[in-house]
Amino acid sequence: MAPAVMWFRRDLRLADNPALLDAAAAGDGQLIGLFVLDPLLWDEDEEADARRDRLVASLRSLSDSMGGKLVVRRGDPAEVVPALAKEIGAVSVHVAADYGPYGQRRDRAVEEALDCPLIATGSPYAVAPGRVLTQQGSSYQVFTPYFRAWLEHGWRQPVDPPARVEWIGRWSDALPSASPVDGAGEGAARQHWQDYLDGVAAYDDERDRPDLDSTSRMSIPLKYGEIHPRTMLADLARQRSAGAEAYRRELAWREFCGDLLARHPEAAWKPLRPEFEKLAYDEPGDSFDAWCNGLTGYPIVDAGMRQLAQSGFMHNRVRMVVASFLVKDLHVHWKHGAKWFMRKLQDGDLASNSLNWQWVAGCGADASPYFRIFNPTTQGLKFDPAGDYVRRWIPALANLPGRAAHEPWKHSAEGYPARIVDHAEARQEALRRYDALR
Repeated sequence: MAPAVMWFRRDLRLADNPALLDAAAAGDGQLIGLFVLDPLLWDEDEEADARRDRLVASLRSLSDSMGGKLVVRRGDPAEVVPALAKEIGAVSVHVAADYGPYGQRRDRAVEEALDCPLIATGSPYAVAPGRVLTQQGSSYQVFTPYFRAWLEHGWRQPVDPPARVEWIGRWSDALPSASPVDGAGEGAARQHWQDYLDGVAAYDDERDRPDLDSTSRMSIPLKYGEIHPRTMLADLARQRSAGAEAYRRELAWREFCGDLLARHPEAAWKPLRPEFEKLAYDEPGDSFDAWCNGLTGYPIVDAGMRQLAQSGFMHNRVRMVVASFLVKDLHVHWKHGAKWFMRKLQDGDLASNSLNWQWVAGCGADASPYFRIFNPTTQGLKFDPAGDYVRRWIPALANLPGRAAHEPWKHSAEGYPARIVDHAEARQEALRRYDALR
Protein backbone atom coordinates (compact mmCIF):
# COMPACT_ATOMS: atom_id res chain seq x y z
CA MET A 1 0.00 0.00 0.00
CA ALA A 2 1.04 3.60 -0.54
CA PRO A 3 2.08 5.46 2.62
CA ALA A 4 0.09 8.25 4.20
CA VAL A 5 1.33 11.65 5.33
CA MET A 6 0.79 12.83 8.90
CA TRP A 7 1.12 16.62 8.73
CA PHE A 8 1.86 17.79 12.28
CA ARG A 9 0.85 21.33 13.25
CA ARG A 10 -0.48 21.97 16.76
CA ASP A 11 -0.34 18.30 17.75
CA LEU A 12 3.33 17.52 18.35
CA ARG A 13 2.71 14.18 20.05
CA LEU A 14 2.03 10.53 19.29
CA ALA A 15 -0.47 9.65 22.05
CA ASP A 16 -4.12 10.75 22.05
CA ASN A 17 -3.82 11.89 18.45
CA PRO A 18 -6.87 10.72 16.45
CA ALA A 19 -5.46 12.11 13.19
CA LEU A 20 -2.36 9.95 13.62
CA LEU A 21 -4.53 6.86 14.18
CA ASP A 22 -6.41 7.55 10.95
CA ALA A 23 -3.16 8.15 9.08
CA ALA A 24 -1.70 4.87 10.31
CA ALA A 25 -4.83 3.01 9.24
CA ALA A 26 -4.86 4.64 5.80
CA GLY A 27 -1.18 3.89 5.15
CA ASP A 28 -1.28 0.41 6.70
CA GLY A 29 1.27 1.59 9.25
CA GLN A 30 3.58 3.29 6.75
CA LEU A 31 3.77 6.99 7.47
CA ILE A 32 5.71 10.11 6.66
CA GLY A 33 5.61 12.65 9.47
CA LEU A 34 5.82 16.21 8.16
CA PHE A 35 6.21 19.63 9.72
CA VAL A 36 6.19 22.72 7.50
CA LEU A 37 8.12 25.84 8.46
CA ASP A 38 5.60 28.27 7.01
CA PRO A 39 7.21 31.66 6.22
CA LEU A 40 3.97 33.41 7.17
CA LEU A 41 4.32 31.98 10.69
CA TRP A 42 8.10 31.75 10.89
CA ASP A 43 9.93 34.91 9.91
CA GLU A 44 13.54 34.00 9.17
CA ASP A 45 14.59 37.62 9.72
CA GLU A 46 13.00 37.82 13.14
CA GLU A 47 15.39 37.53 16.04
CA ALA A 48 15.35 34.28 17.98
CA ASP A 49 13.34 34.31 21.17
CA ALA A 50 11.91 31.98 23.80
CA ARG A 51 8.86 31.27 21.64
CA ARG A 52 10.88 30.01 18.68
CA ASP A 53 13.33 28.16 20.91
CA ARG A 54 10.40 26.30 22.48
CA LEU A 55 8.96 25.21 19.15
CA VAL A 56 12.31 23.93 17.90
CA ALA A 57 12.82 21.98 21.12
CA SER A 58 9.37 20.44 20.81
CA LEU A 59 10.03 19.45 17.18
CA ARG A 60 13.33 17.85 18.16
CA SER A 61 11.57 15.85 20.84
CA LEU A 62 8.88 14.72 18.40
CA SER A 63 11.47 13.66 15.85
CA ASP A 64 13.34 11.69 18.52
CA SER A 65 10.13 9.80 19.33
CA MET A 66 9.88 8.94 15.61
CA GLY A 67 13.41 7.59 15.39
CA GLY A 68 14.70 10.87 14.01
CA LYS A 69 12.50 10.66 10.92
CA LEU A 70 10.38 13.80 11.19
CA VAL A 71 10.51 15.53 7.80
CA VAL A 72 10.85 19.31 8.09
CA ARG A 73 10.45 21.44 4.99
CA ARG A 74 10.36 25.20 4.52
CA GLY A 75 7.89 26.95 2.29
CA ASP A 76 4.27 27.61 1.48
CA PRO A 77 2.23 24.62 2.73
CA ALA A 78 0.11 24.80 -0.44
CA GLU A 79 3.29 23.92 -2.36
CA VAL A 80 5.24 21.83 0.17
CA VAL A 81 2.50 19.40 1.22
CA PRO A 82 1.27 18.50 -2.31
CA ALA A 83 4.88 18.14 -3.50
CA LEU A 84 5.71 15.66 -0.74
CA ALA A 85 2.48 13.73 -1.27
CA LYS A 86 3.25 13.41 -4.98
CA GLU A 87 6.87 12.49 -4.28
CA ILE A 88 5.87 9.45 -2.24
CA GLY A 89 2.58 8.63 -3.96
CA ALA A 90 0.67 9.24 -0.72
CA VAL A 91 -2.76 7.67 -0.35
CA SER A 92 -3.88 10.60 1.84
CA VAL A 93 -2.71 13.48 4.01
CA HIS A 94 -3.96 13.65 7.61
CA VAL A 95 -4.28 16.59 9.98
CA ALA A 96 -6.03 17.72 13.12
CA ALA A 97 -8.54 20.37 12.09
CA ASP A 98 -7.42 23.98 12.45
CA TYR A 99 -10.18 26.46 13.29
CA GLY A 100 -8.09 29.63 13.18
CA PRO A 101 -8.65 32.18 10.37
CA TYR A 102 -5.31 31.60 8.66
CA GLY A 103 -5.33 27.86 9.31
CA GLN A 104 -8.66 27.40 7.56
CA ARG A 105 -7.51 29.40 4.51
CA ARG A 106 -4.24 27.49 4.37
CA ASP A 107 -5.95 24.10 4.57
CA ARG A 108 -8.38 24.98 1.79
CA ALA A 109 -5.45 25.97 -0.43
CA VAL A 110 -3.61 22.72 0.37
CA GLU A 111 -6.70 20.63 -0.27
CA GLU A 112 -7.23 22.24 -3.68
CA ALA A 113 -3.60 21.58 -4.66
CA LEU A 114 -3.49 17.93 -3.54
CA ASP A 115 -4.03 14.92 -5.80
CA CYS A 116 -5.12 12.86 -2.78
CA PRO A 117 -7.57 13.54 0.06
CA LEU A 118 -6.78 15.88 2.95
CA ILE A 119 -8.49 14.28 5.95
CA ALA A 120 -9.06 16.22 9.17
CA THR A 121 -9.66 14.23 12.35
CA GLY A 122 -9.87 15.75 15.80
CA SER A 123 -8.75 19.22 16.81
CA PRO A 124 -6.71 21.00 19.51
CA TYR A 125 -9.88 21.05 21.66
CA ALA A 126 -11.77 18.49 23.72
CA VAL A 127 -14.94 19.75 22.04
CA ALA A 128 -14.37 21.16 18.56
CA PRO A 129 -15.63 24.66 17.79
CA GLY A 130 -19.18 24.66 16.47
CA ARG A 131 -20.27 21.64 18.49
CA VAL A 132 -21.66 23.50 21.50
CA LEU A 133 -24.56 25.63 20.29
CA THR A 134 -27.57 27.41 21.76
CA GLN A 135 -31.06 26.11 21.05
CA GLN A 136 -31.19 28.67 18.23
CA GLY A 137 -28.10 27.12 16.63
CA SER A 138 -25.77 30.03 17.34
CA SER A 139 -22.57 30.19 19.34
CA TYR A 140 -22.68 31.19 23.00
CA GLN A 141 -21.69 34.77 23.81
CA VAL A 142 -21.60 34.26 27.59
CA PHE A 143 -19.27 31.79 29.24
CA THR A 144 -21.36 30.33 32.06
CA PRO A 145 -24.12 28.87 29.85
CA TYR A 146 -21.42 27.74 27.40
CA PHE A 147 -19.64 25.95 30.24
CA ARG A 148 -22.81 24.13 31.27
CA ALA A 149 -23.53 23.07 27.68
CA TRP A 150 -19.88 22.08 27.18
CA LEU A 151 -20.01 19.82 30.22
CA GLU A 152 -23.28 18.31 29.03
CA HIS A 153 -21.90 17.70 25.54
CA GLY A 154 -18.86 15.88 26.92
CA TRP A 155 -15.88 14.53 25.00
CA ARG A 156 -14.33 11.26 23.99
CA GLN A 157 -11.76 9.47 26.08
CA PRO A 158 -8.07 9.69 25.15
CA VAL A 159 -6.77 7.21 22.60
CA ASP A 160 -3.52 5.25 22.55
CA PRO A 161 -0.81 5.69 19.92
CA PRO A 162 -1.05 3.47 16.83
CA ALA A 163 -0.05 -0.11 17.55
CA ARG A 164 2.26 -0.21 14.54
CA VAL A 165 3.94 2.61 12.67
CA GLU A 166 6.85 2.51 10.26
CA TRP A 167 8.13 6.07 9.88
CA ILE A 168 9.57 6.61 6.41
CA GLY A 169 12.40 9.10 6.12
CA ARG A 170 12.89 11.62 3.31
CA TRP A 171 15.20 14.57 2.78
CA SER A 172 14.55 17.23 5.36
CA ASP A 173 15.52 20.82 5.92
CA ALA A 174 17.48 21.37 9.10
CA LEU A 175 15.62 22.79 12.03
CA PRO A 176 16.56 26.41 12.73
CA SER A 177 19.24 27.02 15.33
CA ALA A 178 17.83 27.63 18.78
CA SER A 179 18.87 27.83 22.40
CA PRO A 180 18.32 24.65 24.43
CA VAL A 181 14.99 24.44 26.27
CA ASP A 182 14.34 22.10 29.17
CA GLY A 183 11.02 20.35 29.54
CA ALA A 184 9.86 20.42 25.91
CA GLY A 185 8.11 17.55 24.19
CA GLU A 186 5.36 15.04 24.79
CA GLY A 187 7.09 13.01 27.49
CA ALA A 188 8.04 16.08 29.50
CA ALA A 189 4.53 17.53 29.15
CA ARG A 190 2.89 14.36 30.45
CA GLN A 191 5.32 14.10 33.34
CA HIS A 192 4.90 17.76 34.26
CA TRP A 193 1.13 17.37 34.22
CA GLN A 194 1.24 14.27 36.44
CA ASP A 195 3.50 16.08 38.89
CA TYR A 196 1.18 19.09 38.94
CA LEU A 197 -1.89 16.96 39.63
CA ASP A 198 -0.48 16.25 43.10
CA GLY A 199 -1.11 19.90 43.97
CA VAL A 200 -4.07 20.80 41.77
CA ALA A 201 -6.34 20.99 44.84
CA ALA A 202 -4.63 24.29 45.73
CA TYR A 203 -5.23 25.81 42.29
CA ASP A 204 -8.43 27.63 43.21
CA ASP A 205 -6.76 29.34 46.18
CA GLU A 206 -3.38 30.11 44.62
CA ARG A 207 -3.98 30.73 40.90
CA ASP A 208 -4.06 34.54 41.31
CA ARG A 209 -0.74 34.69 43.18
CA PRO A 210 2.21 35.37 40.86
CA ASP A 211 4.58 35.36 43.83
CA LEU A 212 3.83 31.70 44.52
CA ASP A 213 4.47 30.59 40.92
CA SER A 214 2.15 27.65 41.55
CA THR A 215 0.11 27.59 38.34
CA SER A 216 0.64 24.62 36.04
CA ARG A 217 2.11 26.41 32.99
CA MET A 218 0.38 23.74 30.91
CA SER A 219 -0.70 26.46 28.49
CA ILE A 220 2.68 26.01 26.78
CA PRO A 221 2.38 22.23 26.10
CA LEU A 222 -1.23 22.83 25.05
CA LYS A 223 -0.09 25.48 22.57
CA TYR A 224 2.15 23.00 20.78
CA GLY A 225 -0.13 20.03 21.26
CA GLU A 226 2.40 18.07 23.30
CA ILE A 227 -0.61 17.00 25.33
CA HIS A 228 -4.30 17.05 24.44
CA PRO A 229 -6.89 18.67 26.74
CA ARG A 230 -8.85 15.39 26.70
CA THR A 231 -5.92 13.73 28.44
CA MET A 232 -5.96 16.41 31.11
CA LEU A 233 -9.74 16.31 31.52
CA ALA A 234 -9.64 12.53 31.97
CA ASP A 235 -7.15 12.98 34.81
CA LEU A 236 -9.13 15.84 36.35
CA ALA A 237 -12.27 13.67 36.36
CA ARG A 238 -10.58 11.51 38.99
CA GLN A 239 -9.95 14.52 41.23
CA ARG A 240 -12.49 15.80 43.75
CA SER A 241 -11.55 19.32 44.78
CA ALA A 242 -12.43 22.95 44.16
CA GLY A 243 -9.01 23.32 42.56
CA ALA A 244 -9.70 20.61 39.99
CA GLU A 245 -13.09 22.16 39.19
CA ALA A 246 -11.52 25.61 38.76
CA TYR A 247 -8.88 24.13 36.47
CA ARG A 248 -11.56 22.43 34.37
CA ARG A 249 -13.29 25.80 33.98
CA GLU A 250 -10.05 27.31 32.69
CA LEU A 251 -9.78 24.58 30.05
CA ALA A 252 -13.39 25.31 29.11
CA TRP A 253 -12.59 29.03 28.81
CA ARG A 254 -9.84 28.16 26.32
CA GLU A 255 -12.39 26.22 24.29
CA PHE A 256 -14.93 29.06 24.58
CA CYS A 257 -12.38 31.40 23.02
CA GLY A 258 -11.64 28.90 20.25
CA ASP A 259 -15.35 28.55 19.52
CA LEU A 260 -15.83 32.32 19.34
CA LEU A 261 -12.90 32.89 16.99
CA ALA A 262 -14.04 30.07 14.68
CA ARG A 263 -17.46 31.68 14.41
CA HIS A 264 -16.11 35.27 14.30
CA PRO A 265 -12.65 35.19 12.63
CA GLU A 266 -12.58 38.98 12.49
CA ALA A 267 -12.36 38.96 16.30
CA ALA A 268 -8.65 38.25 16.03
CA TRP A 269 -8.05 41.99 15.74
CA LYS A 270 -11.50 43.63 15.77
CA PRO A 271 -13.93 43.96 18.69
CA LEU A 272 -16.79 41.51 18.91
CA ARG A 273 -18.97 44.42 19.98
CA PRO A 274 -18.82 46.70 16.91
CA GLU A 275 -19.76 49.85 18.80
CA PHE A 276 -16.26 49.76 20.29
CA GLU A 277 -14.86 50.59 16.85
CA LYS A 278 -15.75 54.18 17.75
CA LEU A 279 -13.86 54.24 21.05
CA ALA A 280 -11.15 56.93 21.04
CA TYR A 281 -7.65 55.45 21.39
CA ASP A 282 -4.20 57.01 21.41
CA GLU A 283 -1.61 55.88 18.87
CA PRO A 284 1.20 53.80 20.38
CA GLY A 285 4.22 55.97 21.10
CA ASP A 286 6.72 56.46 23.90
CA SER A 287 4.28 55.21 26.54
CA PHE A 288 3.68 52.02 24.55
CA ASP A 289 7.44 51.48 24.29
CA ALA A 290 7.74 51.97 28.06
CA TRP A 291 5.00 49.38 28.56
CA CYS A 292 6.71 46.87 26.25
CA ASN A 293 10.03 47.31 28.05
CA GLY A 294 8.71 47.25 31.61
CA LEU A 295 9.49 50.91 32.32
CA THR A 296 6.10 52.34 33.33
CA GLY A 297 7.00 53.03 36.97
CA TYR A 298 4.29 50.64 38.20
CA PRO A 299 6.06 47.58 39.65
CA ILE A 300 3.44 44.87 38.98
CA VAL A 301 3.14 46.02 35.36
CA ASP A 302 6.87 46.25 34.83
CA ALA A 303 7.57 42.91 36.51
CA GLY A 304 5.06 41.21 34.22
CA MET A 305 6.48 42.76 31.07
CA ARG A 306 10.03 41.89 32.08
CA GLN A 307 9.00 38.34 32.88
CA LEU A 308 7.51 38.15 29.38
CA ALA A 309 10.64 39.54 27.72
CA GLN A 310 13.02 37.28 29.61
CA SER A 311 11.05 34.03 29.76
CA GLY A 312 8.30 34.15 27.14
CA PHE A 313 5.71 33.67 29.87
CA MET A 314 3.60 35.80 32.19
CA HIS A 315 1.34 34.84 35.08
CA ASN A 316 -2.33 35.06 34.09
CA ARG A 317 -3.37 37.53 36.81
CA VAL A 318 -0.53 39.80 35.75
CA ARG A 319 -1.60 39.51 32.10
CA MET A 320 -4.94 41.02 33.07
CA VAL A 321 -3.24 43.83 35.00
CA VAL A 322 -0.80 44.79 32.24
CA ALA A 323 -3.58 44.61 29.64
CA SER A 324 -5.84 46.85 31.67
CA PHE A 325 -2.96 49.29 32.13
CA LEU A 326 -2.27 49.52 28.40
CA VAL A 327 -5.91 49.95 27.38
CA LYS A 328 -7.31 51.97 30.27
CA ASP A 329 -4.32 53.86 31.67
CA LEU A 330 -2.41 54.48 28.45
CA HIS A 331 -5.52 54.45 26.21
CA VAL A 332 -3.81 52.34 23.53
CA HIS A 333 -5.91 49.97 21.39
CA TRP A 334 -5.89 46.42 22.73
CA LYS A 335 -4.80 44.98 19.36
CA HIS A 336 -1.32 46.49 19.81
CA GLY A 337 -0.89 44.70 23.12
CA ALA A 338 -2.35 41.49 21.69
CA LYS A 339 0.14 41.53 18.82
CA TRP A 340 3.03 42.14 21.23
CA PHE A 341 1.92 39.17 23.32
CA MET A 342 1.72 36.95 20.23
CA ARG A 343 5.29 37.89 19.35
CA LYS A 344 6.63 37.10 22.80
CA LEU A 345 4.51 34.45 24.52
CA GLN A 346 5.59 30.83 24.31
CA ASP A 347 1.94 29.91 24.80
CA GLY A 348 0.63 32.55 22.39
CA ASP A 349 -2.67 31.17 21.10
CA LEU A 350 -4.57 33.50 18.78
CA ALA A 351 -8.05 32.69 20.08
CA SER A 352 -7.21 32.83 23.78
CA ASN A 353 -4.96 35.84 23.38
CA SER A 354 -7.30 38.06 21.35
CA LEU A 355 -10.47 37.13 23.22
CA ASN A 356 -8.82 37.65 26.60
CA TRP A 357 -7.59 41.06 25.52
CA GLN A 358 -11.11 41.88 24.42
CA TRP A 359 -12.41 40.70 27.78
CA VAL A 360 -10.16 43.21 29.55
CA ALA A 361 -11.01 45.98 27.07
CA GLY A 362 -14.74 45.38 27.60
CA CYS A 363 -15.45 44.80 23.90
CA GLY A 364 -15.61 41.01 23.73
CA ALA A 365 -18.00 38.24 24.68
CA ASP A 366 -18.87 38.08 28.38
CA ALA A 367 -16.47 40.99 28.76
CA SER A 368 -15.32 42.68 31.92
CA PRO A 369 -17.46 45.81 32.45
CA TYR A 370 -15.89 48.88 30.88
CA PHE A 371 -15.80 50.60 34.27
CA ARG A 372 -13.67 47.84 35.77
CA ILE A 373 -10.22 49.41 35.67
CA PHE A 374 -7.48 47.62 37.57
CA ASN A 375 -5.48 49.81 39.94
CA PRO A 376 -1.99 48.41 39.38
CA THR A 377 -0.80 49.29 42.86
CA THR A 378 -3.70 47.69 44.73
CA GLN A 379 -3.52 44.66 42.42
CA GLY A 380 0.14 44.25 43.31
CA LEU A 381 -0.47 44.65 47.03
CA LYS A 382 -3.33 42.15 46.96
CA PHE A 383 -1.81 39.38 44.85
CA ASP A 384 1.91 39.86 45.59
CA PRO A 385 1.56 40.94 49.22
CA ALA A 386 5.20 40.52 50.22
CA GLY A 387 6.57 41.98 46.97
CA ASP A 388 8.43 38.78 46.09
CA TYR A 389 7.24 38.70 42.48
CA VAL A 390 8.19 42.27 41.60
CA ARG A 391 11.59 42.00 43.30
CA ARG A 392 12.27 38.80 41.34
CA TRP A 393 11.98 40.63 38.02
CA ILE A 394 13.04 44.19 38.94
CA PRO A 395 16.51 44.26 40.56
CA ALA A 396 16.20 48.01 41.27
CA LEU A 397 13.51 47.17 43.86
CA ALA A 398 15.59 44.56 45.68
CA ASN A 399 16.29 46.95 48.56
CA LEU A 400 12.58 47.63 49.23
CA PRO A 401 11.19 45.16 51.76
CA GLY A 402 7.68 43.74 51.75
CA ARG A 403 4.86 45.89 50.44
CA ALA A 404 7.16 48.86 49.90
CA ALA A 405 8.23 47.24 46.61
CA HIS A 406 4.83 48.14 45.17
CA GLU A 407 5.12 51.85 46.03
CA PRO A 408 8.72 52.77 45.18
CA TRP A 409 7.79 56.44 44.73
CA LYS A 410 7.43 56.59 48.53
CA HIS A 411 10.92 55.19 49.10
CA SER A 412 14.41 55.17 47.63
CA ALA A 413 14.58 53.02 44.49
CA GLU A 414 17.58 54.19 42.50
CA GLY A 415 17.51 53.09 38.89
CA TYR A 416 13.75 52.55 38.76
CA PRO A 417 11.71 54.93 36.55
CA ALA A 418 9.07 57.36 37.74
CA ARG A 419 5.42 56.64 36.93
CA ILE A 420 4.61 57.60 33.34
CA VAL A 421 0.95 58.39 34.15
CA ASP A 422 -1.11 59.19 37.22
CA HIS A 423 -3.50 56.25 37.56
CA ALA A 424 -6.34 58.25 39.07
CA GLU A 425 -6.26 60.78 36.24
CA ALA A 426 -5.88 58.06 33.58
CA ARG A 427 -8.85 56.21 35.06
CA GLN A 428 -11.09 59.25 34.79
CA GLU A 429 -10.03 59.78 31.19
CA ALA A 430 -10.78 56.13 30.36
CA LEU A 431 -14.25 56.44 31.89
CA ARG A 432 -14.87 59.62 29.91
CA ARG A 433 -13.99 57.86 26.65
CA TYR A 434 -16.14 54.84 27.46
CA ASP A 435 -19.06 57.07 28.48
CA ALA A 436 -18.87 58.74 25.05
CA LEU A 437 -19.89 55.40 23.50
CA ARG A 438 -23.12 55.16 25.49
